[in-house]
Amino acid sequence: MSGRRKRWPIGPGAALCVVLACALAGACSGSGGTHQPGASSHTGIHKIRHVVVIMQENRSFDSYFGTYPGATGIPMANGVPTVCAPDTGGRPCVKPYPDHLDENRGGPHGIIAANRDVNGGRMDGFVVERRTRRGPCDGPDNPNCVQGGAPHDVMGYHTQSDIPNYWTYANDFVLQDHMFEPNASWSLPAHLFMVSAWSAACTRHNDPSSCRNEVQQPGPRPRTGNPLQPSTFHAPIYAWTDLTYLLHKNNVSWGYYVVPGIEPDCENPSTIACAPVKQNAKTPGIWNPLPYFDTVRNDQQQANIQSIQSFYGAATGGHLPQVSWVVPSGGVSEHPPARISDGMAYVTSVINAVMKSPDWSSTAIFLAWDDWGGFYDNVVPPTVDRNGYGLRVPGLVISPYAKKGYIDHQVLSFDGYLKFIEDDFLNGQRLDPKTDGRPDPRPSVREDAPILGNIVNDFNFDQAPRAPVILPVRPKTTLTG
Repeated sequence: MSGRRKRWPIGPGAALCVVLACALAGACSGSGGTHQPGASSHTGIHKIRHVVVIMQENRSFDSYFGTYPGATGIPMANGVPTVCAPDTGGRPCVKPYPDHLDENRGGPHGIIAANRDVNGGRMDGFVVERRTRRGPCDGPDNPNCVQGGAPHDVMGYHTQSDIPNYWTYANDFVLQDHMFEPNASWSLPAHLFMVSAWSAACTRHNDPSSCRNEVQQPGPRPRTGNPLQPSTFHAPIYAWTDLTYLLHKNNVSWGYYVVPGIEPDCENPSTIACAPVKQNAKTPGIWNPLPYFDTVRNDQQQANIQSIQSFYGAATGGHLPQVSWVVPSGGVSEHPPARISDGMAYVTSVINAVMKSPDWSSTAIFLAWDDWGGFYDNVVPPTVDRNGYGLRVPGLVISPYAKKGYIDHQVLSFDGYLKFIEDDFLNGQRLDPKTDGRPDPRPSVREDAPILGNIVNDFNFDQAPRAPVILPVRPKTTLTG
């Protein structure tokens, strides 16, 4: 794995040196002691006393698991794809192809791009949309454009040898092959859905009724420049109800853990380019929206938003909160053009830390990628309400009680994570305006959508809890460049 390491404004030692400081927690190699699972006095779903949601960036299901045996992947005949995406200007239709590059570019992935990629259910708009929306761009996280690279990049897929750790997790635990982004849009709305099952724009603090549905720009639009990144200059108002409100109200511990490094966009949205801005747990933004929520401030829960080092420490000490969200910085996010190998190393270090923890025997890890990133996928997203679902993304469930080598074909979205947490810790209470005490005008109660599957089906709570599967953070791969 050699080649360029300059795409993100972060040196080769900066991001991973911080992330792989998990070695202090004994989480970064296959050596060292592990904690064997023990028996639990709890039953059913309540054997899970710790939920860890790891959210990575911008990959479709087919781009990572399109050739996984038994999964609903890329349609093939005799090993050759039977689908293709037309190009413009008389160029031939582009079939999915194996792409071993460590750095990808992807395509536009806002709400317009989602509609054009799906193309009325034909799932063939990816190349045309990528070519049409090519630069100039104001940053790698602008979902409306892509800098450089070949338009056909969106049709590339990675093989088992490219991402061996992710395929090992699928082989040993659960792969969800119908996990859809909860909204047909980009990263910020996806992260809002991850913690609140909604994305909205509000006009008054502490007034959920002032919020209105918004899945492209959930916050005030700056006067000039990049409209995508909320900041201290134009801070959005997130007045609706998020899950932390119910967790705090019911004395359920939670933590939101942020990898320090570089923010995904300029701090001042009026600028087109900027010097690297450091990201930490106190930096609100695309991947860390909770500091903007009225509920978090009103409940004085800001201290629950912490650095990734705190997560590693909690795992080592056996005191993980009941609910954890773990989000990356740019360099380890897998968001193009970040390197896949760096993202996989970081994710492996997080999972190893949990597996070596005394809490492993009572933990469920949910790993997903927040949106499709403009990459090809062949499955038409189902319609739930006016917001989605969006395109399909990879989903994995890793737990001592997860079924081994199971492929879950249920229709799922990140709403399923909220449903699992609510059923496990809140006696099935929902983010429901009629019952949660803070009524807001969200279009539906997503956790109760009839089409949404139940992640409980990915577990066998009658089986003996399984031992951890500790993987090397830097496995040998076929990634190049």
